[in-house]
Amino acid sequence: MPAPTLEELAPHGLDLALNPYPVYAALRAEGPVHRVLVPGSGESWLVVAHDAARAALTDPRLRNDIRHSASWRSDGGHAVGRNMLQTDPPQHTRLRRLVAARFTAGSVTALRPKIEAVALRLLDALPERGTADLVARYALPLPVTVICDLLGVPAADRAVFHAWSHELVLPTSPEAATDAANSLAEYLTALAAPGRERPEGLLDDLVAAPELTPEELLGMGFLILVAGHETTVDLISGTVHALLAHPDQLALLSAEPDLIDAAVEESLRFNSPVHSTAFRFAAEPLDIGGTRIEAGDSVLVSLAAASRDPLRFPEPDRFDLRRPSRGHLGFGHGLHHCLGAPLARAETAVAVSLLLRHRPALTFATDPGTLTWRSSTLLRGPAELPLRFG
Repeated sequence: MPAPTLEELAPHGLDLALNPYPVYAALRAEGPVHRVLVPGSGESWLVVAHDAARAALTDPRLRNDIRHSASWRSDGGHAVGRNMLQTDPPQHTRLRRLVAARFTAGSVTALRPKIEAVALRLLDALPERGTADLVARYALPLPVTVICDLLGVPAADRAVFHAWSHELVLPTSPEAATDAANSLAEYLTALAAPGRERPEGLLDDLVAAPELTPEELLGMGFLILVAGHETTVDLISGTVHALLAHPDQLALLSAEPDLIDAAVEESLRFNSPVHSTAFRFAAEPLDIGGTRIEAGDSVLVSLAAASRDPLRFPEPDRFDLRRPSRGHLGFGHGLHHCLGAPLARAETAVAVSLLLRHRPALTFATDPGTLTWRSSTLLRGPAELPLRFG
């Protein structure tokens, strides 16, 4: 018999799409690792406990290269090029080293004035009184603008780029995802062509890097563009959502603005925008949390479930800015720890701080229980966040 889906594993009355955390808690109570069916991808092991997750994320026997999968026949899928998420050392080490300097804490600090300028421009366009969707008007355009500026994507192309990106991470159909992947691949190939006029940015460095193959150049551009904004959209909107849903914590942050970094960390723990890792594949048999994983099996590590493990974080379902959040897995762990973590943290801290300073009277414009969350195996965040200003 095939393994059950997460929806089928959800205890009666629990809605996985609306709130997956009670489902993860019920699974954790039965064990740290479970066999699940991922629609469109087949069966996989799902790791839901913190200690088991950290161990899996650093186990060299779990590889990111799909060629270690027992079901691998060809790369297929909707991947654009070959990127760091699809490779292991030494290829991964070489690729990451090429761009790491652009995402250090120092480099991000130098970007902060630009991030603030973009945020302030977007805030000026928000109403002082009335309602607006924070995702469409603020949480989305801010990281899209920043990452496109960083890479060197012309401003006129950013809306269509996001449409392709959104289709890839939350596909409406296999056909639409394939079309989006092809369109994005064609676009990035043309943008990276030698002699092509484009805004100055990281793409120029990548084009000039002799060690990058054309497939790797395409994959690097794809990963930086897509991963460089999709997760931050969810982190910004998810942080604002959590603060409004916990008025005592919103009041605390308003009274003590220096807690903004703590608010971002607690948001990463409480509502991980990167819901799980990409698939990893066992290069040889191993044990995770007492469960035997055979060579060729795929494994998903639920960063969201691990970050609400009560054995690591007491009262994990409580949003608390004064909680020691150190050790959450919101950005992963180990070799594939999110390269863009410093940028995402800075964008979210700036976005939330300036929002609360310039639009302090914020409330939900609709019942928060009716909000739709965009969710996939990898990502989760509010699809819309209608707020009332003034």
